[in-house]
Amino acid sequence: MKIMQFIMIILVIIFGWFIIFLYAENSDTQEIKKMDNKFKEMHVATFAGGCFWCVESDFAKIDGVIRTVSGYTEGHKENPSYEEVSSGDTGHVEAVQVWYDPSRLTYEELLDVFWRHVNPTDSGGQFADRGSQYRPVIFFHNNEQKRLAEISRKSLDMSGRFDRPVITEILEFKSFYEAEEYHQDYYKN
Repeated sequence: MKIMQFIMIILVIIFGWFIIFLYAENSDTQEIKKMDNKFKEMHVATFAGGCFWCVESDFAKIDGVIRTVSGYTEGHKENPSYEEVSSGDTGHVEAVQVWYDPSRLTYEELLDVFWRHVNPTDSGGQFADRGSQYRPVIFFHNNEQKRLAEISRKSLDMSGRFDRPVITEILEFKSFYEAEEYHQDYYKN
């Protein structure tokens, strides 16, 4: 009889753990689905303009920006480290992906923010950050972004605001590697 009670207690415990596990997994799955749906409605833009800490900070403060991610793009090395990119040997550029709600913010408005925070006439880096890994680049994700970036760059160049030509590159987005965690939201530290 004691063996039967012991078996029943073990079965109840196992059943309880199974229910808890099932509920927790279902809850996590629901949360992931909510996040997936949220990001399906979002658009993404990718900009490089010097040190990604500053670029990320500039975009993160804008109403309508949902998420910013610092990282590396355009290079030949898969999943590079900060040290590798900083050396200038990977071909990567420090960049920021900007996830935004297009019902609250347009791509043209993001371009305006970008132009206000870079020196678009300097291909050798930005301000104190020197090297091709710090050059200003707009990475387009689709033909509409390419068209708008080209119009924006041409308009800025023709404005006479700068005494040198606007040489900021507009390149097709290919891949993006998130920077190490300690670089994310660095400006908040």
